[in-house]
Amino acid sequence: MIVAELRKLVRRPRTWVSIGLLCALPTLVAVFLAVTDVGPEPGQEPAFLAAVLSNGALYPAATLAIVLPIFLPVVVAVLAGDAVAGEAGSGMLRYLLIRPVSRTRLLVAKLVALMVFVLVAVVSVAGTGYLVGVSLFEAEPGAVTVTVNSVSGVPMSRTELFVRIAAAMLYIGVSMLGVGAIALFLSTVTESPLAAAMGALAAMVTSQVLVTLDAAGAVRPYLPTRYWLAWIDLFRDPIAWRDVERGLGIQTVYVAVFLAAAWANFATKDVKT
Repeated sequence: MIVAELRKLVRRPRTWVSIGLLCALPTLVAVFLAVTDVGPEPGQEPAFLAAVLSNGALYPAATLAIVLPIFLPVVVAVLAGDAVAGEAGSGMLRYLLIRPVSRTRLLVAKLVALMVFVLVAVVSVAGTGYLVGVSLFEAEPGAVTVTVNSVSGVPMSRTELFVRIAAAMLYIGVSMLGVGAIALFLSTVTESPLAAAMGALAAMVTSQVLVTLDAAGAVRPYLPTRYWLAWIDLFRDPIAWRDVERGLGIQTVYVAVFLAAAWANFATKDVKT
C-alpha cells in the first residue's frame, strides 16, 4: 500500500508542478538580486537574503525563508487535504476500501507519502537555492559570513554551513508535518479537498495573526506557527536551542493529536460514494 501511494505521488503531474513552482520563486528572486545588485538591509526579511550578494553559498537558507511563511504551507495543505477527500469525492475511496486493506494501513500509507513529499520539496528548494546561489553570486571557497537578526555575521566553514542548513531543512520539514496532519484530519472529515486544504490554511493564518497579537500572549507559546522561524537560531553561535526544542515539541503534539483524530474518524467513517 505504501509503494502504491508513493507511485501515485510520483506519477501525478501536480506533485512536480508544485515542487517546480516552489523552486521557481527563489530562482526569480535570485535573478532580480543578481540583475539589480540591490538586496534588503541587514536584519530585514526574508532572513539571510541581505548576505547573499556577497556569498551565494548562503542562498539555500534564504530560499527556505522565502517559501516558508506562505508557499510551502499552501502546497503541503493542498496535498494533504486531497489525500482522503479527493478519493472520497471521486468514488475511488470506496473501491480502495473494498480491497483487503485495513483503513489504518491506508491512512499510514498516505501519511508516508506526505512525509516523502515534504522531504523532497524542502530538499529541492534548498538544492535549487544552492545551485542558483553559487551560479549568480560570489561564493567564498573557505569561510562564509552569516548575518542573523541584524547581528554581525559569524564565520563558518563550508561543512558547518551545510550541516546547519540540513538541520534547518529537517526542522522545517517537521513544522510542515504539523500543517499536513491538520489537513489530513480535515480530509477525513469532508469529501472536498479544497475545503480540507482551506481549513488547514485558515488554522495557520489564524495562528499567524494570534502570534502577533499581544492580547493572545497566554496562548501564543502553544500556537502551531509560533516557532516556525526558530530554525534561524540554528545559525547562531552558539546555537540557541530553546525555541528550536519548543518548536519541535509543539509540532510533535500537533502531529500526534491530529493524526490520532484522523485515524479515529477515518476508522469509523461511513463511505457511501
